[in-house]
Amino acid sequence: MPARPLLNALETDRLILRCRSVHEAGVYRRLWTERDARVPAHRRIGAGGRPTVEDIASEIRREREEPRPGLLAVERKSAGDVIGYCGLVFHGNGAPDEPELAYELLRRAHGFGYATEAGGAVVTWATEAGYERLWATVRVWNVASRRVLEKLGFHETGQVDDDAAHGDSLLTVRSLLSPAR
Repeated sequence: MPARPLLNALETDRLILRCRSVHEAGVYRRLWTERDARVPAHRRIGAGGRPTVEDIASEIRREREEPRPGLLAVERKSAGDVIGYCGLVFHGNGAPDEPELAYELLRRAHGFGYATEAGGAVVTWATEAGYERLWATVRVWNVASRRVLEKLGFHETGQVDDDAAHGDSLLTVRSLLSPAR
C-alpha cells in the first residue's frame, strides 16, 4: 500500500479539525466525565480518577509520534473553542488498512450537526487518501450516533457484539470506493 498523506487539518463551513494539543487535555477529560453511565467502565473515569488530565496529555504526546492519521480536535470557527474530537483510529478489527471513524463531542455541542459535519470531512479526506472502507461501532442505545453514521453513509452490517451490561454494539461500515472503480 502506498504511503498516505497525514491527516493534519481539515476545514468545513463551521469547523476546523486539526491536530490535538496537549493544552486541550482538560477538554478531552471532560468528555470522559460526560459519558453515559451505560458506557463500559474502561471508557469512563475510574475510581482512582483516571485518566487524569496528565494521562490524556501523555496520550496526545504519543499520538504525535504515530505515522498514521489519528484523532483531530474539533474546533468551532465562530467561538474558537474545542468541542470534541473526530478522526481515524487503527486497531485490530478488520484489515489493518481499514480504520475506524471515531468522534465524540461535549454535550453542549450535541444537536447542532457538528458530528455529521466533522465526520463528513474525515470521510471525504479518507476517500481522497485512497482508503477503501471505514468502519465504526455504536451501541444500540446510542440513537443520535447511529443517525450520524447513517447520514455519513455507514450501513449496519448485522454483526452485533452482545453486551447485556452496556448494550449491544453494532458494526457499521462505509465503502469509499466509487462505482467507477
